[in-house]
Amino acid sequence: MSLELRNVSRTFDGKTAVQNISVSVKPGEIVGLLGTSGCGKSTLLRAISGLDNDYDGDIVINGDTTKGIHDTTGFIFQEPRLLPWLTVLDNVTFGLKGKKEEKEARARQYLESVGLSGNEHLYPRQLSGGMAQRVAIARALVTSPEILLLDEPFSALDAFTKMQLQDLLLDVWKTYQSTIVLVTHDIDEATYLCDRVIILRGQPGEIDREIIISDQRPRPRGSERLASYKAEILDSLDLNKR
Repeated sequence: MSLELRNVSRTFDGKTAVQNISVSVKPGEIVGLLGTSGCGKSTLLRAISGLDNDYDGDIVINGDTTKGIHDTTGFIFQEPRLLPWLTVLDNVTFGLKGKKEEKEARARQYLESVGLSGNEHLYPRQLSGGMAQRVAIARALVTSPEILLLDEPFSALDAFTKMQLQDLLLDVWKTYQSTIVLVTHDIDEATYLCDRVIILRGQPGEIDREIIISDQRPRPRGSERLASYKAEILDSLDLNKR
């Protein structure tokens, strides 16, 4: 499913957070929004999701200009945001329509895809941080979103769990071919996952540069190619001081 932002701006109490953002995302593409704090990355993601519709400009999803929540869009937050009184299975099925048996069968399918088969009966308090975020991913996928929006979904996790879930995200992408927009502060994450990295700078945030990462997946972590992309991004952000 295609996604297009046309001259999107957002102002809060007279202060502009992002200004004149225009981006086109192709079906099945993984695009990263990267920049320092305060440049409006999460603001853009909330506008795309429909959680915030008080912006100027247009957001076009598969040819449809919309300002509401689109039923083909899923959102994964930085925190899992699971309901503590519900089991893993019930968290994934929460809000789904249909017969209980059908909903649970669908939820089990996605829990298996994120490596959580056999954990359906557990409660959030019994899960590690990585397991909880896997549940959040399954919950986002269970509605079969064609566009998946991720707002720094792995930033609170340890380095090893983060890498495992990055690989899981690529497995999910390969299986379901969702269009993905990822907000991240992590340059290594952006170069490892994304087809393109959109660099935002300033306050208000504006697009400063777009970097295309054409390397085939899987990409070896720590390769010279990824290191060169990282150096290019650091230069763009004026962070590659010697």
